[in-house]
Amino acid sequence: MSDLQQVGPGSQVGWIGTGVMGLSMCRRLLEADYRVQVYTRTAAKAQPLVELGAELVDSPAAASQGARCVLSIVGYPEDVERVYFGHDGLLMAIQPGQIVVDMTTSRPELAQRIAAAAEQRDAHALDAPVSGGDIGARSGRLSIMVGGPHAAFEALQPLWQQLGQTIVHHGSAGSGQHTKMANQILIAGNMIGLCEALLYAEKTGLDIPRVLSSVSVGAAGSWSLTNLAPRIVQDDWAPGFFVDHFVKDMGIALAEAERLRLSLPGIGLVRQLYIALQSQGGGQLGTQALIQALRRLNTP
Repeated sequence: MSDLQQVGPGSQVGWIGTGVMGLSMCRRLLEADYRVQVYTRTAAKAQPLVELGAELVDSPAAASQGARCVLSIVGYPEDVERVYFGHDGLLMAIQPGQIVVDMTTSRPELAQRIAAAAEQRDAHALDAPVSGGDIGARSGRLSIMVGGPHAAFEALQPLWQQLGQTIVHHGSAGSGQHTKMANQILIAGNMIGLCEALLYAEKTGLDIPRVLSSVSVGAAGSWSLTNLAPRIVQDDWAPGFFVDHFVKDMGIALAEAERLRLSLPGIGLVRQLYIALQSQGGGQLGTQALIQALRRLNTP
């Protein structure tokens, strides 16, 4: 694997998934002169990419034809299963030397199975979940957490640079997903703290934008406080990251914690609050909508 060539601009790549994150990430590759074959279950979602020069194909397998690497970012682990192991999946068509990269937040065990299957075909698989939301995807400032063969990670350096600002290789297959679980555990605690702080400030009659101007620059500062608190103030519930997907991520983290015999009560509480928000019809809102569930708890 040490002789893998760099996958730079001009290279042909496959792209699978055109959701909130995937659309912006793929657009950045097209704008950097990568030649892209894109597959998505809803063809209309890929139209902005087709207008930029992407070729729309009809299956994950077709996205791999002639591609140096194929990247996927879909919704749930079961979607990843279909993309890689389905009858028209990537692993049915993968060629020796190709690199496949799953950027979905998914199960570490699934990443390890994909890597083992790719290795059997003399190909290379990386798990590379991301953090940074819609803002990071649009601006190319994502944090990318990578597991899998180091040589494949190095071969994609030009491509990583188009997508992210912080790109770290964490070890063998699955280690990128484990790192993303740590990330999601941190976000869960941060989000409940953010929403409870805003509720407190509202109840005491403070001017919320003034409060934010004070607390965002001190020890309480965070990405969520800077980017999501203003959306809450503006009643903007558009998703940078869906509630449904965050509930999925926290479920994976808790399942891994149980396997490791870890007790993580904080993330368990936050997940229950988000499930309550789902039951109230908020699954397709952004994660900042957690405050809606907390407001209902505090409404007489």
